[in-house]
Amino acid sequence: MTTATPAPSPEHLPEPRPESGSHSSPDPRPGEPSGPRPDGVAANWLTLPGGDGLRLRCWWARPAAAAPRAGVLVLPEVFGVNAWVRSVAERLAAVGYGALALPIFARTAPDFECGYDEAGLRLGRQHRDAVTAEGLLADAERAIGWLQSQPGLVGRPVGCVGFCFGGHLALLAATLPAVAACCDFYGARVSSFRPGGGPPTLALLPAVAGDLLCFCGDRDPLMPPQERAAIAAALAAVQQQGHERRLLVAAGAGHGYMCEARADFQSEASRQGWDAMLGLFGRTLTPAA
Repeated sequence: MTTATPAPSPEHLPEPRPESGSHSSPDPRPGEPSGPRPDGVAANWLTLPGGDGLRLRCWWARPAAAAPRAGVLVLPEVFGVNAWVRSVAERLAAVGYGALALPIFARTAPDFECGYDEAGLRLGRQHRDAVTAEGLLADAERAIGWLQSQPGLVGRPVGCVGFCFGGHLALLAATLPAVAACCDFYGARVSSFRPGGGPPTLALLPAVAGDLLCFCGDRDPLMPPQERAAIAAALAAVQQQGHERRLLVAAGAGHGYMCEARADFQSEASRQGWDAMLGLFGRTLTPAA
């Protein structure tokens, strides 16, 4: 169960080229999610165009029979755009969004994906340490520009969601003007670190123009009480009328509780996280009828 407390305390709440064969079901190894692709969803690998020689090999999921209701950028954990991250994009597509999962290691390992084991974690952290805020923001801007060129999404604001290190990077991406809503799931070290150096990422919070939800578990060793307190205080300092900026803490949850492929998966906390995320995206990204 989860409980609620008022702010500033955190809330404790219950032209791209598709690759050949890309419309088949994704490889179930590594990061295998449970269940098949949702009905009514089309998904494939694609490489975003760009003149700088950098290859952004993304997983693009969208409704098969209609234009997306909005676009969402998905930023993965250090395990890459693996089967679970692809399933997140497909789950968003199943409820009407066009979801683009972006590789965060494009400069060192553009095709990287691995499972949730110690070897994968070690390798992922090596690539993580080469990521810079500047590079991430450039890649996110390219991805957002592509999303905003798609039928039904032209010029529209987008959402962003990230998990683990991708959650930290989502907080960076939230500073981009096109991002109207962002969900940062257990992005650690935002109060003490910025990829590539500089002031901590949390210091950029005043530059976030849209809505922002930060999530973590109260048993996450990577999100200790002092980190949660710093995030809650920073969010309280940038409250604006008409915008939602909250920290939501899942009781009894550890790190990675959203991911069915991880030992820390917690079904109730995951359900609450999905409900909060979809609620935010529905309120901020979908045009009024």
